[in-house]
Amino acid sequence: MLLSFLENPGDFISHLRRYTASLTTQMTFGFRTPSIHDPRFKEAFDIFDRSSELIGSRIAALLDLVPALRYLPAFLLPIKKEGKAMHQREMDFFQTLFRQAKQGTRDGTTKPCFCFDLVKMQKEEELSDELAAYLAGSLLQAGSETTSSVLVGFVQAMVIFPDVAKTAQMELDRVCGDRMPDLNDVPNLPYIRACAKETLRWMPGFMLGIPHAVTRDDTYMGYRIPKGSTVVMNVWAVHNDPKRHPIPWRFEPMRYIDDRQTSIDASNNSDATKRDHFVFGAGRRKCQGMHIADRSIFLAISRLLWAFDFNRAVDPKTGEEIIPDMNDLAEGIMTLPNPFASIIQPRSSRKAAIIEEKWVEVSRSLNKEQQWEVVPEGLIWKDEQHFE
Repeated sequence: MLLSFLENPGDFISHLRRYTASLTTQMTFGFRTPSIHDPRFKEAFDIFDRSSELIGSRIAALLDLVPALRYLPAFLLPIKKEGKAMHQREMDFFQTLFRQAKQGTRDGTTKPCFCFDLVKMQKEEELSDELAAYLAGSLLQAGSETTSSVLVGFVQAMVIFPDVAKTAQMELDRVCGDRMPDLNDVPNLPYIRACAKETLRWMPGFMLGIPHAVTRDDTYMGYRIPKGSTVVMNVWAVHNDPKRHPIPWRFEPMRYIDDRQTSIDASNNSDATKRDHFVFGAGRRKCQGMHIADRSIFLAISRLLWAFDFNRAVDPKTGEEIIPDMNDLAEGIMTLPNPFASIIQPRSSRKAAIIEEKWVEVSRSLNKEQQWEVVPEGLIWKDEQHFE
């Protein structure tokens, strides 16, 4: 990712998407996503983007409000036909990836990943290929689409609020110097941790939480909620409640400077007022990948700020700086900023050289397809080390 920012900073949104996609495809299916030109990468985000647009459309909202409209014939309801076609396209894509991983498990070429264990438990759990593929595909979508949206929001925040970036860079310079930050630095970078938490609050990935079902009759503020009812948490409203977060539109990491909870700690806190954010849901069906998201977001934020300055573009006609509009979001259910301009430059020639040196070092472990020849130590499961 850092090398891509260095070589082609103008396409930073695609680089962030590739970073999160590659992390997720490696963990889920056992392969890297080496380039933004990878056809699998393009297909995945084409599907994710269009699905988000359909789910977040006014017609979809009307169908939720008046469920009987769903029984209209497809020629009167074009979204119905497109929705089915999109689901089939998604299913075909997920099944292709799963079958490749399954075949690789049989012939010994699959690297340690979620699908490796999923294949082993298929017979025991009576999982069809279709269901197994959708389980794996759901991890791909959740792990790549939401995290990349959060990171795009982070870059936008650094452009809108440059003082935050400067404060974070001062901490990184003091703690890391010319050494690239890693996860061992987490305890010593409280402001970076606070930036990660504030990013998740400020641009949470989803405006609404994942729908839940009520297991028994309940009441809330005088309203009766019958058993089986669908309940959707308004994450955006909670995150922008001025009673919880004064001046909510402002990106202010100091809100969390004394909060040492991990996302798992916070999500298990019985006092909801002490939750840092609600990106990963609530109740018994919280996101199971929050610890991975915490780490990947920390690494991305710390290394991007360590390596680069995020300056505002300048209007060639007026000579004035262009400040992105934080309310200009893409259509759909994601909280993803629409494309915006930024001048991204390495902070020093030394840091640029370190990025290039690190890439050369890592490249020695990749084959000609840019896949791992030797699985990095951090990706090896102790009971599966024979895959080296």
